[in-house]
Amino acid sequence: MAKKRLGLRQLRLLFVKLLLSLFLLSVAWVLVYRWVAPPATLHMLKRRAEAGAANKENPGIKYKFVTLEEMSDQLPLAVVASEDQKFLQHSGFDFDAISDAFERNQKGGNIRGGSTISQQVAKNVFLWHGRSYLRKAVEAYFTVLIEVLWGKQRILEVYLNIAEFGDGVFGVEAASQAYFKKPASEVGRWQASLLAAVLPNPIRYAANRPSAYILSRRVRIARAMGRLGGAIYIREILPVSDEK
Repeated sequence: MAKKRLGLRQLRLLFVKLLLSLFLLSVAWVLVYRWVAPPATLHMLKRRAEAGAANKENPGIKYKFVTLEEMSDQLPLAVVASEDQKFLQHSGFDFDAISDAFERNQKGGNIRGGSTISQQVAKNVFLWHGRSYLRKAVEAYFTVLIEVLWGKQRILEVYLNIAEFGDGVFGVEAASQAYFKKPASEVGRWQASLLAAVLPNPIRYAANRPSAYILSRRVRIARAMGRLGGAIYIREILPVSDEK
């Protein structure tokens, strides 16, 4: 019995050490990306592999990380207006949106998510895509970490760089160059709202060939940007040099 208790104690100790190691590694990982641009994400690698398997002529991905200072302030405003208007108020989770999405999904039809920008960053930077409860739990964990260790400015900056705006086109700089032939710093309100309009499904919808649905969605996003008060709404998280 004594040997059995000793064995159980050792197993518990090993389990605690494992959890502590995973916690410290995850914190270190998040802290590194607080200052270092993610070289790639699992989703980017997956899209690259899918393109290669499909024998596409140009299977590479387009991705260039730029800072908020190197973007037009219309770009962060557009994605906040489109994706997460309570971004500045919540601590990573919009429980009203989650509840609304759950009720809508219970009624059937198209599945809708209630993910915030913070949750999308946690998922796209650190995790794999999927719908398991385990992945959602780990996503929530990383969401809390980036809210605490990064802050809103860095979360929004990373989101604008790793979001997919077209087939293999990641980030606002690559998208601006691909669709508008200009850097992200020169993008105006209507172009920013057009990029934000394709975010729900950047493979189905294209900013360079916008459907009637995308054009109408662009108008709604542009109006929402105005209702929020323009770039003043996100001024507190914009770099000082970009404040208008």
